[in-house]
Amino acid sequence: MELSITSLETDPYDVIIVGGGPAGATAALYTARADLRTLIIDKGATAGALGKAAQIANYPGVPGPIGGDELVRQMREQAVSFDAEIVTDKVLRADLQSSPKQVWTGQGVYEGRAIIIATGSMGRTNRIQGEESLLGRGVSYCATCDGAFFREKEVAVVGNNDEAVEEALTLARFATKVHLLNPTTELDASPEAVRDLDSQSNIFLLPNTRVLEILGDNKVEAVRTRDDQREEYSIPVSGAFIYLQGNLPVTDFLDGQLETDDIGCLLVDESYQTAIPGVFAAGDVLCKHVKQVVVAAGEGASAAIAADRFLRKRKKLRPDWAK
Repeated sequence: MELSITSLETDPYDVIIVGGGPAGATAALYTARADLRTLIIDKGATAGALGKAAQIANYPGVPGPIGGDELVRQMREQAVSFDAEIVTDKVLRADLQSSPKQVWTGQGVYEGRAIIIATGSMGRTNRIQGEESLLGRGVSYCATCDGAFFREKEVAVVGNNDEAVEEALTLARFATKVHLLNPTTELDASPEAVRDLDSQSNIFLLPNTRVLEILGDNKVEAVRTRDDQREEYSIPVSGAFIYLQGNLPVTDFLDGQLETDDIGCLLVDESYQTAIPGVFAAGDVLCKHVKQVVVAAGEGASAAIAADRFLRKRKKLRPDWAK
């Protein structure tokens, strides 16, 4: 179930889940089954670690091997079957202290009585030279937010997953030419996204192309790249939209509102609640377990049960075996 809004929702959700991987999708299944109005906000099925896994053969009850993206899809469909809602979008920031809590995305602002953070650990470790100095001067991480500023101009999109493809498609509505710079041989995106990409005459895919530097004095003027033949060349553009990944917890949208350890992992108590009441976290963003799908899913279930207890003001957990 896909939503698209541009303004604040009139009624807040009971639970907003940021991240739709195994922890987020499982949390949504549990909160939706508990009759809590539930929203998942996620960047795309292949944006997370599970979605990128070629084969999963050890998830209980699912005869393997199964592609990670297919397993994510099944988990989400199960949550949707209990009326959970899904938005494909990038979370830009959040206000966790407000009541209700607020989450800003490229499409609009969502409100929720409780938040579950399940954003995983594929945050970037390194920046491209020139990226930080030109941020807001042509460098962006949100095509929905900034695409209109590049009407009738050329732009570069850097990345190879669903998020990068979707953002390139958004920019194609405004820009004269979109250079999609893929650092790998093949796109790691869904077949539907790739078909949509192929249908756009003003998107130019450049595989095996790495961006070495974003050039410009006070604004983006070009990107310096290197292809698989080790040849370097510059592409004149007015904007550079970056969608690369790494192995750090994804917490940039929190703006320091939650305590982390020395490597950026979120800290929670035994019920997966953070230091802010009503804000929970689960999965790889905690960095406290071996990275297995079943473990992340279990943490998502635990966080969801704790969120249900918080919203209903119960002191004890309620068993859910027969519901």
